[in-house]
Amino acid sequence: MKLRFSWLYFTLTMLIFTTEVLIAVFLHDAFIRPYVGDFLVVILIYCFVRSFLQAPVVPVALSVLAFSYVVETLQYFKVVELLGLKHSRIANIVIGNYFAWSDIIAYTLGIGCTLLMEKVKLSKR
Repeated sequence: MKLRFSWLYFTLTMLIFTTEVLIAVFLHDAFIRPYVGDFLVVILIYCFVRSFLQAPVVPVALSVLAFSYVVETLQYFKVVELLGLKHSRIANIVIGNYFAWSDIIAYTLGIGCTLLMEKVKLSKR
């Protein structure tokens, strides 16, 4: 594992981040915003990490998935409220404020898709 900047992953990070912002600002539906947004967020985090860190795919992907599970678990325990930050818009956006099993599934599917895309990318080398 070493530090090395990757334009490919950084560009993907910016594209997915832009997509996430557009979803958050313009979509208030019952499917894309809650499910596709959660699916994409783990891919976003993965691409961001890979923008700066050259490391094996599986450990990075599983670390991002574990991080996502931890954040979701913090939501279950209402950590934003426990920390006295329930009126903080930033804390509510970053940490979130309610647990959902569907989020866990979306995160898992997002990382699964990431692993599949990485496998395809590696097989084309």
